[in-house]
Amino acid sequence: MAYTLTYNDLSENVQDWQGLPLSLSGCEVMPLDYNAGKTGWILYGKNLTKTVLSAFQTQLGMPMVIVSSWKIKNLPIIRIAGSMPKKACHIAEQVGIDIASIDQLPSLRSAGLLVMDMDSTALTIECIDEIAKQFGVGDQVSKVTEQAMRGEIDFSTSLRKRVASLAGADIAILEDIRQNLPLTPGLSFLIKQLQQYNWQIAIVSGGFTYFADHLKNTFNLSEVHANQLVINKGKLSGRVKGQIVDAKYKAKALQTIASNLEIPMSQTVAIGDGANDLKMLKVAGLGVAYRAKPKVVEKAKTAIKFANLTGLYCILSASLDSEG
Repeated sequence: MAYTLTYNDLSENVQDWQGLPLSLSGCEVMPLDYNAGKTGWILYGKNLTKTVLSAFQTQLGMPMVIVSSWKIKNLPIIRIAGSMPKKACHIAEQVGIDIASIDQLPSLRSAGLLVMDMDSTALTIECIDEIAKQFGVGDQVSKVTEQAMRGEIDFSTSLRKRVASLAGADIAILEDIRQNLPLTPGLSFLIKQLQQYNWQIAIVSGGFTYFADHLKNTFNLSEVHANQLVINKGKLSGRVKGQIVDAKYKAKALQTIASNLEIPMSQTVAIGDGANDLKMLKVAGLGVAYRAKPKVVEKAKTAIKFANLTGLYCILSASLDSEG
């Protein structure tokens, strides 16, 4: 085949590349006649440029077939054919871009379900830590929170211990936090885009209904599951009411919600950051660790390390590209 394209012809902006598919190996470019089907993997991120991609491919040590390119907001994306090499995740982290396999990816063309963790996923904070800070027991509670998120202490035990430390806190503290909840960047965009594709979104959280219910009303979510704080005469009692939303509860809730909505498990996505999310990530059609603890990243099928929540839509958008 005669060369009709050279490395120098390629724009530094990968989403502008023409003449795809092509094989990229160092500075060698070969246009291809190639049908990738529904398999492959993607690289994405605001730092994804021709220069970064070339560095990635050099460290990978093998040619890459670039099938297509596009952009979601400020995040360029490229789709690569074939199976994702094991060392690709480590190399992507080194060059500062995100990576994901798109094999068996839930489709945006069919109804689906996204179940999100709340604290440090949908929100940038751990609400219980914020309550504790304002009540003057911040250091005491945050240490236990970190232990629980790393899986070093049973979640139910840790939650009861932390909530007990909040006994006597005025409900005004919770109201102040609720009125100023810091949404994770990309959350509103992600929810809006998925709802346009007839996807349902739910929150299943080890946090509290006081905040989860607010998000449900704000974003018209399908449902929320979280722990209910017991409040007496305007102050926290130091107890929670009912069953604790732990890892087992989260996984079961995802399955129940999907069943009630008649959505197959292959069309479900779960996203979270802590050890309490692992069972939920495992049962979902796609489990995504979001800026998560090392243990969670290690066990999750997919991890978002650099992008905000727009990154999840980048991953799911690949289903539209692979289906033509």
